[in-house]
Amino acid sequence: MKWSWKLGRFAGIDVYIHATFLLLIGFFGVSYWVGGRSVASIIEGIGFILLLFGCVILHEYGHALTARRYGIPTRDITLYPIGGVARLERMPDDPRQELWVALAGPAVNVVMAAALGTWLILTNSFVPLSNLSMTTGSFIERLMMVNVSLVVFNLIPAFPMDGGRVLRALLATRMDYVRATQIAASLGQGIAFILGFVGLFTAPTLVFIAFFVWIAAGQEAGMVQMKAALSGIPVSQAMLTDFRTLHPLEPVSRAMNWVMSGAQQDFPVVDRGQLVGILTHEDLFAALKQGSPNLAVGHVMRRDFQWIDAQEMLETAFARMSGASVQTAPVTWRGQLVGLLTMENVRKFLVLRSVLNSAQRRI
Repeated sequence: MKWSWKLGRFAGIDVYIHATFLLLIGFFGVSYWVGGRSVASIIEGIGFILLLFGCVILHEYGHALTARRYGIPTRDITLYPIGGVARLERMPDDPRQELWVALAGPAVNVVMAAALGTWLILTNSFVPLSNLSMTTGSFIERLMMVNVSLVVFNLIPAFPMDGGRVLRALLATRMDYVRATQIAASLGQGIAFILGFVGLFTAPTLVFIAFFVWIAAGQEAGMVQMKAALSGIPVSQAMLTDFRTLHPLEPVSRAMNWVMSGAQQDFPVVDRGQLVGILTHEDLFAALKQGSPNLAVGHVMRRDFQWIDAQEMLETAFARMSGASVQTAPVTWRGQLVGLLTMENVRKFLVLRSVLNSAQRRI
């Protein structure tokens, strides 16, 4: 992942930290330095932020492991300054399952807050909330309040946050899934507008969060609409059937003219009738940039790629390709290469289908 570093793999899920997360660590370090003017203060501040995001990681694992129970794997979890993101392969089709997946994350924070609160009660170490700040007060009590804040914040019904997904799941039990998503996304964007407006006069962080919610809500609503439009359509109806292939021993320069003409961007690599790889235009340009136009395709092609059966439904194929690094997938039928499916061609297919349907309704 770009601008991200892998922290490790836990419970079969890769965990990454985005480069911008370092800005948050720096901000807390400076805040604690201003408050305590000592190295110990800085260490305490960085320790607190790391524990905070440990809570965030556990929150995301709540989503991921609950989704796993329903047969939905998680691609990875990434830490950003505004929180964590667990990328599920897909959202559950059953609204009740989506409800439990959405609630699982905040439920983890409830458990942690309850455990910390119990410890404070047993040790009689509660202090008034007025004595707490971002950098001062009981370390454990601050951590407890962070978990409480995560629960409250995440359950705001601003789609696609957890609260928005809970709302969508509840609406989907009574209406069409696409309509439920549109309502949840519209409400989420309305809340994002309010958060952004308030943030202009209070906390700039709210503006950033509002922007993220606004964009994400619109994107997910569009994805759901596209998924519904693709339902029931086989890949064979949308795939490209006029395409060129390469041999592993051919030079990469052979594909240059085809790419520049715009006729084709990515190329299946075939050896003795067998699909063995795919040459992407990114890899092609990288080879040319390094001054290696005569480099054999076999040295540049990708061997790890998506391939799709011609009878597979577009809805499923599109979902698989959306999370893949290569936006082109060879299409096979009974072991033979019969076409190419690209994200761009799927979108063009939908536009053309929409125009034809509109024309038929007018007749």
